[in-house]
Formats: sequence, C-alpha cells, structure tokens
Amino acid sequence: MSREQRGPNEKLGTVLALAGISNAGLARRVNDLGAQRGLTLRYDKTSVARWVSKGMVPQGAAPHLIAAAIGQKLGRPVPLHEIGLADADPAPEVGLAFPRDVGEAVKSATDLYRLDLAGRRAGAGGGIWQSLAGSFAVSAYATPVSRWLITPADASVERRPAADDGGAATAHGGEEPGAAEEGGVVDEGGSVRVGHSDVAKLREAAEDARRWDSKYGGGDWRSSMVPECLRVDAAPLLLGSYSDEVGRALFGATAELTRLAGWMAFDTGQQEAAQRYYIQALRLARAAADVPLGGYVLASMSLQATYRGFADEGVDLAQAALERNRGLATARTLSFFRLVEARAHAKAGDSAAAGGSLRAAEGWLERSREGDPDPSWLGFYSYDRFAADAAECYRDLRLPRQVRRFTEQALSRPTEEFVRSHGLRLVVSAVAELESGNLDAACAAGVRAVEVANRISSARTTEYVRDLLHRLEPYGDEPRVAELRERARPLLMTTA
Repeated sequence: MSREQRGPNEKLGTVLALAGISNAGLARRVNDLGAQRGLTLRYDKTSVARWVSKGMVPQGAAPHLIAAAIGQKLGRPVPLHEIGLADADPAPEVGLAFPRDVGEAVKSATDLYRLDLAGRRAGAGGGIWQSLAGSFAVSAYATPVSRWLITPADASVERRPAADDGGAATAHGGEEPGAAEEGGVVDEGGSVRVGHSDVAKLREAAEDARRWDSKYGGGDWRSSMVPECLRVDAAPLLLGSYSDEVGRALFGATAELTRLAGWMAFDTGQQEAAQRYYIQALRLARAAADVPLGGYVLASMSLQATYRGFADEGVDLAQAALERNRGLATARTLSFFRLVEARAHAKAGDSAAAGGSLRAAEGWLERSREGDPDPSWLGFYSYDRFAADAAECYRDLRLPRQVRRFTEQALSRPTEEFVRSHGLRLVVSAVAELESGNLDAACAAGVRAVEVANRISSARTTEYVRDLLHRLEPYGDEPRVAELRERARPLLMTTA
C-alpha cells in the first residue's frame, strides 16, 4: 500500500541518480532486502516511478528498505529525510546518536527505551521494529566507535538535584554525604536520589537476564523483560540525581542491561533494534568510564557485523576493542576480544589471520588465573566457549577436521546453563560431519540440535538449523535427511 504526497519526490530522484540506480534496480534491491527480513515484496520499476514522479509513499518497512538499498550502493547511511520520506516514520533516527554531552546521552538512551515499548506492544506483526526492518547499516557504527576511541570516559557524570531555595544545591540535595548513597529517596522536585542500592538492583537484574538468555534464548518472555526494566527502572534513575561515583556505577549497570537488550534483539533477528541498543550501551559505558565494558560492547557489534556479512568491519570493531584495552583488561577479557577478531577473520576467509588470532586468544586464556578481577559479564567465557567459537572459525574456513576436534572439546561438558550455545555447537558439529562425508553422524547431530532449538526461543539457532538443512539438500532422498527435515518442520514454520 502507498499513500500520495503532494507533487514529485525530487529528493528521491536526485539520490537515485547520484547512486546510479535505475528504477528497476531499486525495486529489485528493495525486494531482495525484504526477502532477507522474511517479507514478500513485489515492487517493480513502475512502483519506483510512482514514488519519484507522483510522490507516492510506500508503507510499512519499504521506506527503510529503500534507504538501506541506496545506502549500500553509496557506502554510507541514508536517512529518510534525504530521500524525501522523513514523514514515513516519526522516529527513524532514535538510538543511532552518540552524543558528546552526558545529559544528551541520557536523553538518547531513554528515548530508545520508550520507543522499544511501542515496538514490543505491537508484537511481531508490526510496530516500530517492523517498520525499521532492513534499515541496519554497519556504517552507523563509525561515528560512535571513533568518538569512543578518542574519549572513552567522560570527565564527570555528577547530576545535581534542583536548587533548593534559590541556592546552589549539593550533589545530594544538602544531605549528609553518604545518606543518598543508600538510594530510593525522592527529593522535593520529584526526582530520585540514586544510591548504591539502586545500582545493585540493576546489576542483579542484568545477572538474571544473562542466565535467562543463555538458557532460554533471546525471544523468551523472561528475556523480553530487559527492555521493560530499562524503561521502568533504569530510566528514572538516569534522570535522577547522583554523585560522580554513584553515577559511574549507575551508567555501568545500565550499559550492561542495554547491551543485553541488544544481544537479545540480535538473537531474535531484530538487527535494527540490536544496533541501536549497542550504540547506546557504548555511550553509557563511556559515561561509566568502563573501558573493558566498552570493549565488550564493541565485541558484540563485531559479532553482529560478522553475522550480517560485514566481516571486514567486524575485524575493525574487534581490533578497536583490543587496542583500547591493552594494559587495562584482564587476560580472560583480552582472550575473548581476540576470539571475536578470529571469528571476523575467518568469515572474511583469511585463514592466516584467523589462526593468529585464535592462537593469541588461547594464549591469553592460558594466562588467566583464578582470582583475576574479571568482570561479572564475562562469566560465560571458558575454554568450552573458546573451543566452540574456534570450531565455527574452522567451519567458515572449510577445515572439517579442525571443526571436529574443537567441537568435540566444546561438547565434552554439555550443560543446562548454556542451552542455546549447546544447540549451536551441535549444528556446527553436524556441518563438520557432513563435510567429512559422515552423513549418519551429521543427521544424528542435526536431530539433537533440533531438539535443543525447540526448547528455546532463538532465531539465530533456527537459522543455523536452516543452513544445515540447506547443506543437506543434495541428499534429500536419503531417509535420514527426510526424517531430520520433518523433525525441523515445526521449528521452521514458527519463524517463517
């Protein structure tokens, strides 16, 4: 469906000419991007001609897909206002900014939390994330990353309450130092005076959310509570008053939750939401003066970029995390960053670079010791996880013998704590068996992977299963393959 503007859309016509895209070419690109998002679109050159000459405005995800298609050709983000479609969505840029000012950073994050509420209330069939489908652009990370690299910590984040009786208020509204550190106090202006107890609650919520995500997947109802926690609990605290010390801790805890919201969106296939949460998490980590946490956000961005097919950018993002954390992060943290770098190198097909990064990751992991001050968010990372990701690297490099070696190590201690990871490892194992000519073993691992995937809510795990079935298509007449396909049918239908 489309609605009509007044007169031709000259902006769209101008940008199309600049990008060198024909009407038929744009229609094809938009349809292809829509198909990647599970949308069935049938635009043609006549549709594009109507957009340009008559000012027709396509509805739903189409405006963002148009911007994404043109942006891919130009090699940069294309905002809707540049192509004359700014009124197609009321808030297309929310969450993409990386403000220099701390106050503006708080506004940028809390605006995103409110926006996400509308998207989740609408459900999978509509809402803001559906309208933004196809608008993910890896180039949107360029400014946030460069600003973080230049200045990874704000000078001060103290937020004072409103002045009392016309005088200059203290950081704690005139109370004795330490009184407001307990938290939960509301001053006369109605704002919250934040204390360490408030921050502790957010950190506890983040810890719970990490467990939920690992065990049930990013799409489980427990995981969906994270954006609600950000909107209901974290946002009022960010808008409250706090000392610099408490504020740093508050920004750090909120950054962790915001990164988790991004990771869960990534796991459920909402790349546009994930990108916005990651950018805001990086900005909050800067306010927290937590460089390792900022590196962890960059590593998450890197994994997303690599997963979306932008391996070179994935390498850049991982290396940015590494460079800023030399001499700061623990050995285990640096090991994880090198592992993420290896994933990107492998996806790019650079065997030598991937091997070097894996050796470095393993070396750092061997240097880590019990008692190291590792951050709580790194609790998932062990040799099992290293082996699992190393297996994926060698899968991308098409070295099945290495895949099998590392997958055996990764699967040696299956755990109910990391159910999704176990399912992903089983699929990787199945691919390795298939490439080694062991069809029976591949199908057996595939069946076990489907059983795990049916227990969780993870679009990423389902995509792994779908990729396995695609690889098995040449053996479609084999009864074992047919059985696996039948077992996977309900899983694939729920994400169709």
